[in-house]
Amino acid sequence: MKTKIKFLVQILIITCLVSIVGTASFVKSVRVENNNVNKTINLSTVAQKYEEVAYNELYTAKDSYIGDLTGYAYDCPLCTGRLACMSRMDLSDGTITYNDATYGEVRIVASSRNLPCGTIIRFDSKRVSDEPVIAIVLDRGVLGNAIDLLTPSEGYAAKYVGRSTIYYEVLRNGWNKN
Repeated sequence: MKTKIKFLVQILIITCLVSIVGTASFVKSVRVENNNVNKTINLSTVAQKYEEVAYNELYTAKDSYIGDLTGYAYDCPLCTGRLACMSRMDLSDGTITYNDATYGEVRIVASSRNLPCGTIIRFDSKRVSDEPVIAIVLDRGVLGNAIDLLTPSEGYAAKYVGRSTIYYEVLRNGWNKN
């Protein structure tokens, strides 16, 4: 009987050793197959690529229009000094920009209801700026595809904005990101 027990113990030990050796060779083969794990990733390159993709997503036109560009001031004859899309914002202090969470400091424009409140647009007008102007729709009071740029005064609007036909692009449609 002792020999039978001894024999069973030996078989059990041999079985355990075979399974351990089999597992060790499997682990070894996994290590050989994953020899790329130690390659270095250049994090600054990855960050630059991410910023490039994010910038392109923000500044790619979703739509485009042609319309008249004019200027207005908070105290124009039909104006209340408050914005149609943000009635709590008082413009009587000369504010002509808005700090958008995504686009930063942008100019304020009025449009028709064709463009929802919060829409971000981009246009070029050498009379207004040498750089493209990024603006947000926060006011109403114009028709069709016209854009009315908020300026410090009616005199400034007449002298520096005037009336011109512009091509403008929609970068964000309303407060949504799409």
